[in-house]
Amino acid sequence: MNKYLGHASQIRGAEEHILKGGKGDGMRLLNVRNGKGLDITVSLDRAADISRLSYKGINMGYFAPCGYVAPSYYNGDFLKSFTAGFFTTCGLTTVGTPTHDNGEDLPLHGTISNIPAEKVNCKETDDGLEIYAEIAEASLFGRKMTLKRTYFISYEKNEITLSDEIVNDGGAEEPVMVLYHCNMGYPLLSENSEVVIPNSKILPRNEDAAKGISDSLKMEKPQKGYVEQCFYYDVNEKDGFANAGIYSPDENVGVVLSFDKKGLDYFTEWKMMGETEYVLGLEPGNCTPDGRSVLRERGELKFLAPGESYKTLLKFKFFNERDDFLNNF
Repeated sequence: MNKYLGHASQIRGAEEHILKGGKGDGMRLLNVRNGKGLDITVSLDRAADISRLSYKGINMGYFAPCGYVAPSYYNGDFLKSFTAGFFTTCGLTTVGTPTHDNGEDLPLHGTISNIPAEKVNCKETDDGLEIYAEIAEASLFGRKMTLKRTYFISYEKNEITLSDEIVNDGGAEEPVMVLYHCNMGYPLLSENSEVVIPNSKILPRNEDAAKGISDSLKMEKPQKGYVEQCFYYDVNEKDGFANAGIYSPDENVGVVLSFDKKGLDYFTEWKMMGETEYVLGLEPGNCTPDGRSVLRERGELKFLAPGESYKTLLKFKFFNERDDFLNNF
């Protein structure tokens, strides 16, 4: 017991709130503070993704023009409900470009991010807060997939660990695709930001990206009419994890994404330098965002047999000092 405190929430902990008004009316939001500078909003009604995140009072993520949009407004048009936030989960059986595959018309980035979480539980220890949630993507006569999500938010370091398990609860083999759409925004992101993605290979997604590949890690000022660019990396590993990150010398804050390549063997950089659409996506996944039919044709599509599960591990580490940030690479 800390004798200086009247209640632990004076400095840290989790509080659930209900959003009022607009298209987000009624959404459950879990606000978490770790007492060392992290202020996190877990959007429980949107797959328990992280919608807002600030570090030492500095905003780190990008919030899209649509703002908070409750799942009831989702009609298959992903972009009209894509809050973006610090990260959005894409999947579970399709990621990326809308496509027709194996008799199905598949929407942009799948539907998992528009499904509310169930069985939400918070467990606090002396060294951190564990949050557990389940998100079921299931239907009668259809596939039955469950995302079992666990966060550990440290009280001792400015770190978040995200452990996901995707389970095929159905009776048929199913594709499994997942991508963490991590969206860096102003003021963390500016033309002065330093982006680090150590890699052994980089490929442009299309001709527009090919034109900008030499400046893939160079951030720019917001521009009218900017055409997005995507790059695919084979990210180098250090101490068993692949690492990518961004640091702002203007704000003296940075974040490193560390991910286990056993489950997340692809990495996409989404560079979007448009006016008001100013965002850098750092996106580990088990696929590229080219669409399921393309992955199937390439022989890169992964599958889960009935009862099988697929596990991923991703860490977010936050820094003030540039040297501490760079020591991760």
